[in-house]
Amino acid sequence: MNTPLDTAALSLETEGTDAARLRFYERIADAELFVLLEQEAEGDQIAPRLFPVEGQTFVLAFDLPERLSDFADGPAPYAALSGRLLAQMLAAEGLGLGLNLEVAPSSQLLEPQAIAWLAETLTNAPSETQATPDTIAPPAGLPEALITALDTKLAMAEGLARSAYLVSVTYENAQKTHLLGFVGAIPEAEPSLARAVSEALTFSGIEAGALDVGFFRAADPITPLLAKHGLRFDLPQLSQTQTPGANPGMNPDQPPKLR
Repeated sequence: MNTPLDTAALSLETEGTDAARLRFYERIADAELFVLLEQEAEGDQIAPRLFPVEGQTFVLAFDLPERLSDFADGPAPYAALSGRLLAQMLAAEGLGLGLNLEVAPSSQLLEPQAIAWLAETLTNAPSETQATPDTIAPPAGLPEALITALDTKLAMAEGLARSAYLVSVTYENAQKTHLLGFVGAIPEAEPSLARAVSEALTFSGIEAGALDVGFFRAADPITPLLAKHGLRFDLPQLSQTQTPGANPGMNPDQPPKLR
């Protein structure tokens, strides 16, 4: 069975478009990846197995532990990291990524320059502003690719908010734009949610700033208006045994150190 990375890679091979390329890199960032190590990790220190190819050095990672074992011809030490953390770590060291080599349709080498671009793209944080909409209306004219990207991102934000509503808004200065309003968000999760929306914009090929993000309580006067006019996204809720923000990359711990 193909994984989301396989599907994105096959779409890129078939379409060859910028949109397909962006979707592929987004799936890398969102994935949990299993990095092949030289030896078992020691505390927060990991030593990835390095592979030189034509003057460049690559770290190997797989989106399923079974694929790592298939490549290594048996059990092998690994570290599980979100794709966004791995990209940041590799970019800092000037390393490339060998993804699912020889074991999947998504098998390919991503050169250090590509990983550096991905890491830089993922560090683009949305700016914060304070504004109250004068009018709220149903969303209109947004690309389907953005709606799909938002749906995919929010499906991974388990337990971080109750719901979100996409609406068209006009501010008191007559500026018109769209707003994604989160209801019942965990306060410490707000930066992660805002970053997820920013990434959905970036990887959909939409210009930055085309979508505002707001956080509201169920009791706020604006919330019924969001529910009345907005396109609703229901975020998955966690069981009592799970930790909010535990999905890879949504609310990550400090990454391990390469050695």
